Amino acid sequence: MRRTRPNTVRIIGGLWRSRILEFPDVAGLRPTPDRVRETLFNWLGRDLTGLACLDLFAGSGALGFEALSRGAASVVMVEKNAAALAALRENARKLGAGNLTVVRGDALEFARGASSLFDVVFVDPPYRLGLQAAALALVRGLLVEGARVYAESEAALQPPQGWTILRHARAGKVHFHLLGRTPDDQGGVSGNV
Repeated sequence: MRRTRPNTVRIIGGLWRSRILEFPDVAGLRPTPDRVRETLFNWLGRDLTGLACLDLFAGSGALGFEALSRGAASVVMVEKNAAALAALRENARKLGAGNLTVVRGDALEFARGASSLFDVVFVDPPYRLGLQAAALALVRGLLVEGARVYAESEAALQPPQGWTILRHARAGKVHFHLLGRTPDDQGGVSGNV
């Protein structure tokens, strides 16, 4: 396995494969490990061409940049920490990342007020904050039919009402899940569109 420097993460596939992203030392910021990202993007089909993605708690940006590297049509990254936000913008500049919108703000407030719809949403908040359930409730109205939501946590998730776990795996202390809305919930787009 290739070793990276501290506070760096490597893009593992697509156009920017092997490119290194740098991120600041921020409490609670822990990029999704390579092995987990590889499994996740295998679940999603590796090629995200044409898909709109939302990286709700962007942190290092590993998930959003990986999606862009694999052909996503657009990615919105939401991050409230100023140092992490600056690193996201600098990494975007270094990669020449087009179709990327970096938003400074609270992820839950963004999800409450967003009017865009997404094919893939990444929900990976700092574990200690326990925001997975609240974030999942808010993103329900931001999904196109058939959308998938990735959720990462330190324990296996019990899917909230309206969600089904499509895939689940564990790598060390990381539990990761691919979720979809239950079939009877597919029409539940909120009124903020």
